[in-house]
Amino acid sequence: MTNDVAFISCVDGTEQRYVIVLHEPFDAQLEHDVLVVLHGHGADRWQFVSDPRDECRAARDAAAEHRMIYLSPDYRARTSWMGSKAEADLVQIVAEIKDRYRVSRFILCGASMGGAASLTFAALHPELVDGVVSMNGTANLLEYESFLDAIAESFGGTKGEIPHEYRNRSAEYRPDRLTMTLAITASADDAVVPPASLVRLVGLLRDMGRDPLFIFREHAGHQTNYDDAREALQFVIRRSGSAGGP
Repeated sequence: MTNDVAFISCVDGTEQRYVIVLHEPFDAQLEHDVLVVLHGHGADRWQFVSDPRDECRAARDAAAEHRMIYLSPDYRARTSWMGSKAEADLVQIVAEIKDRYRVSRFILCGASMGGAASLTFAALHPELVDGVVSMNGTANLLEYESFLDAIAESFGGTKGEIPHEYRNRSAEYRPDRLTMTLAITASADDAVVPPASLVRLVGLLRDMGRDPLFIFREHAGHQTNYDDAREALQFVIRRSGSAGGP
């Protein structure tokens, strides 16, 4: 059962939307994990619901296998990058889903912009997140040099004007906050979102005694294939514990 849900944002009173998929037969008396999927730059809430690309198919299949509530928010815009309003909307959505359903765990998943946004939100709100699957994202928005106009609009200024905001939303500067189960995928020849910040983040986490899954491919480009996406999702679902499925 797929529903397109409208809600009024508490932060500014605007109408925002998310898609929720409940796998039938859905038993509201049982606890369910929630897989929150964050779309890439230029897409919207429907990308992870219907797009045939490998990352999206893998997420849909994992949610179905484990009987997870599947939640895909717009998080403000096709070019959101998890600015403060998108962050506030997602906090609101998490609270509303917890009120509406019996929820055991929240897992975040995203690719490209969504991969970066997943790391950003997890670093800002580790208490709300039990696992993260970040595919082909960035962990350092201060050094990232693409989509600068869109990021500035989302964050409320350029990195020169508000460097503290870019730093605050960069997971590389907040590795101590990433206390949840984590899987990251990246490629050496990704020219859209270079992987250097992710390599450094994984190194920092391992130095701290954490054990993230890091799938690094030399020649994959700006994409994660189905098998790698599936492995990352299963790692996080199983390591963080799952209410549904093995």
